[in-house]
Amino acid sequence: MTEAPRVRHEVVVPGTPEQAFRAFTERMDEIKPKEHNLLSSPIVATTFEPHVGGHVVDRAEDGSECRWARVLAYDPPHRLVFSWDIGPMWQLEADPAKASEVEVRFIAEGQDRTRVELEHRHLDGHGPGWQSIRDGVDDPQGWPLYLARYAALLAEAA
Repeated sequence: MTEAPRVRHEVVVPGTPEQAFRAFTERMDEIKPKEHNLLSSPIVATTFEPHVGGHVVDRAEDGSECRWARVLAYDPPHRLVFSWDIGPMWQLEADPAKASEVEVRFIAEGQDRTRVELEHRHLDGHGPGWQSIRDGVDDPQGWPLYLARYAALLAEAA
């Protein structure tokens, strides 16, 4: 059996694709757990910069920043794609050729529900040890936790 170099998860949330897209990009700070931190100081904010060429940025108490993703596609309210610039040793990867990517799609399911599909792909592009990234993001404390926190935000707003 071949190991899959991708991880897929989905969740159905209340609201239109526009609302779901906006919540994902504007409320990343409430979605990403603060303990998922590559900085030496506690995170005070996580920001998703809403344009191609933007970043997902963690900002720490001491003013330091960690730009751990690059926005590769930004197509509201349908989809967004960002790089995963974190290598198998759970440190920033400076070489864009050794990054994987995350695509998030927002699909209407009736009048006021949206299916959000997340695919983290090309994990093998990280090189040796890529399986540790796959295992980490597929773990209950990885993408499933992010999507659960995201769905809870939208449920509160409904």
